[in-house]
Amino acid sequence: MQPTPNPNAIKFVIDRLVWEQPLSFFDAEAARSYPLASKLFTIPGVCGLLFLGDFITVSKQPEAEWASIKRNVRRILAGQG
Repeated sequence: MQPTPNPNAIKFVIDRLVWEQPLSFFDAEAARSYPLASKLFTIPGVCGLLFLGDFITVSKQPEAEWASIKRNVRRILAGQG
């Protein structure tokens, strides 16, 4: 995980290509055709995603807490979600 200038966004760098071109999702409906994005939107508090290269930037709602979101993102990215 890497911080971003936005306190409501964290960059998750992974060991595989996620998407070659920038691909953004601002809600679960926009992500419905993308299995990984759809799974990430099931995490309470997630409100946006950016896929690019080997990373995913996860944005959260301002009132949401990072601890649970981080734990669940890692679980999903590890293939356990």
